[in-house]
Amino acid sequence: MSYQSSVAQDTLAAAQLEMAGNPNTLALRRPFDPVAHDLEASFRLTRFADLKGRSCKVPQDVLGKLVESLQQDYSQQDEFMHVAIPRIGIGLDCSVTPLRHGGLCLVQTTDFFYPLVDDPYMMGKIACANVLSDLYAMGVTECDNMLMLLGVSTKMTEKERDVVIPLIMRGFKDSALEAGTSVTGGQTVINPWCAIGGVATTICQPNEYIVPDNAVMGDVLVLTKPLGTQVAVNAHQWLDQPERWNRIKLVVSEEDVRKAYHRAMDSMSRLNRIAARLMHKYNAHGSTDVTGFGLLGHAQNLASHQKNEVSFVIHNLPVIAKMAAVAKACGNMFQLLQGHAPETSGGLLICLPREQAAAYCKDIEKQEGYQAWIIGIVEKGNRTARIIDKPRVIEVPAKD
Repeated sequence: MSYQSSVAQDTLAAAQLEMAGNPNTLALRRPFDPVAHDLEASFRLTRFADLKGRSCKVPQDVLGKLVESLQQDYSQQDEFMHVAIPRIGIGLDCSVTPLRHGGLCLVQTTDFFYPLVDDPYMMGKIACANVLSDLYAMGVTECDNMLMLLGVSTKMTEKERDVVIPLIMRGFKDSALEAGTSVTGGQTVINPWCAIGGVATTICQPNEYIVPDNAVMGDVLVLTKPLGTQVAVNAHQWLDQPERWNRIKLVVSEEDVRKAYHRAMDSMSRLNRIAARLMHKYNAHGSTDVTGFGLLGHAQNLASHQKNEVSFVIHNLPVIAKMAAVAKACGNMFQLLQGHAPETSGGLLICLPREQAAAYCKDIEKQEGYQAWIIGIVEKGNRTARIIDKPRVIEVPAKD
């Protein structure tokens, strides 16, 4: 047996114990304490995401060309086979493929990334919420099945591996259960970096999803989670890095950073399921989730897919408290107020009829206990998106 397969089997065995039920399950709900698990106090899960200066994100223009190539390949294939299969959603948040039988569609999405918080259980929850968010962005509220994708870092000691990986898997599973679905399989590999993600699949009727191309002039833009998660995560890591902390300590306290970090974890692990359900109730004309390309990047992508000649104009930026000041203190590093700061498991950006938007925001706050914000408008234009020169920053307080 190879080293890789041996490690993978050991990890899987430990994880299966965790997934089957751990007598210490309640302890998973508390903030992760490395010492409580017999790890070094200095243990940081985010250390296993160190790409040493390499970007882990494909540039948006490059990704656009790849997607365009996929669409051309399918068009040529369909022409050659003399069929006309309407494939929806390539380049948006999900792949939506009509099935041969019964007027049903297969809706699928996949995503994975590297650790960005140091609590393994929360990291698992965030990863699962992030995968499911692509379904929710299409208005799909039910997920029939999930697979888990897991990369175990070669840099982890055996002890670290046996503590961390089952906790990640437990968090992923618990989030799936919260979403009303289950994890039935996946793949575990040995990798230079720790990675966590998955696949979400559902079979649905056409009325169960919302094709995100029907925005009309006069609609408004609603955002269901605050921006600034990446800034909060980085600021929290800098508490252990004096040279970086010195750059921001004049604009934010350690307590502010810790509160922002916990607000970010709470936000990233929260499902967009209720937001998706309410899209149907309030007649949404389209949506996308705000993730790696930032608010403006995803707004531009959504605008480019509209059937009508419209553009999006963003006036308001709801940001986790103090993170706008941190971003400004870092110069052009984050570009938060320019709309380019990456988010993980961010909110839905929704095009809603103007007369429905306020009721949508009131309803989601009533059901979730969290605000949503009207952040912009849809006007006549050439399918672009922009943020005004001096947007209003809405400071979103951290929950104690």
